[in-house]
Amino acid sequence: MTRAMLWPMPLAVDTFGSTLRWWRTTRRYSQLQLANEAEVSSRHISFLETGKAQPSREMVVHLAIVLDLSLRDRNALLHSAGYAPAYPHGDLDAPEMDDVRHVIGRILEAHSPNPAVVVDRRGELVDSNLAAARLIAETVASDSAALAPTLNIHRLTLHPDGVRARTGNWSDVAANVLQRLEREQAHRPADEQLVDLLDEVLAYPGVAGLRRNAALPTGADLLVPLQLQTFGGTELRLVTTIATIGAPYDVTLDELRLETFFPADEATAEVLRSWSAPAQGPP
Repeated sequence: MTRAMLWPMPLAVDTFGSTLRWWRTTRRYSQLQLANEAEVSSRHISFLETGKAQPSREMVVHLAIVLDLSLRDRNALLHSAGYAPAYPHGDLDAPEMDDVRHVIGRILEAHSPNPAVVVDRRGELVDSNLAAARLIAETVASDSAALAPTLNIHRLTLHPDGVRARTGNWSDVAANVLQRLEREQAHRPADEQLVDLLDEVLAYPGVAGLRRNAALPTGADLLVPLQLQTFGGTELRLVTTIATIGAPYDVTLDELRLETFFPADEATAEVLRSWSAPAQGPP
């Protein structure tokens, strides 16, 4: 059963009441439980869902926070109530994001010679340093189907033509990546793009079976071991970690993730340093 089937989005959530009811049931709250968490009466929640009462802008935001909605979904809930978005959502390529792009570039550059990438909520590559580009080139063929239609970290890891054949501990790495994707989609059940991506990767050979080995998230999720072999036969031992880098009041930044790769031994560190060394000889 796919995640899309577990959380069927209703065909009509064009009113605040129906949207609130969908989120409440998706988050497994009764009206009484939501009322207690929001510190309002259950009668008020009932009236909001049936349209007998109209919420204030502040109440919409308050309920969205109680329901643990993402900033994108909080804006959508505000829209269903007839209010303008509360959280800005700009294009990362827009001029007003120049400072943000500069900071992201500095973070990636500072991480060299170790690979680092910035991805969005779907795992789509937003930016990377040269070491990350080299790592991908050394482990994924340039004509690989895993690179289409976009460069996506989940697809690169789980697709049979991605890094799978060159990853010594692929089942462990893939189970971790799949679990992260499922948690992201569970937090954003109305995000159709995440639903489609999850359905896509679950259709890859051997991926759905990884759910049987899923474990509860622990502190070990912070550092994920990664054993790779390059096309040239070089063994790389890395650990990866993911961190959020967004501001709490901007949708674009809230959805960005920084994935960093660190050498797990000196041999790997030396390889990474050699990749960033200036070319010898005449230009």
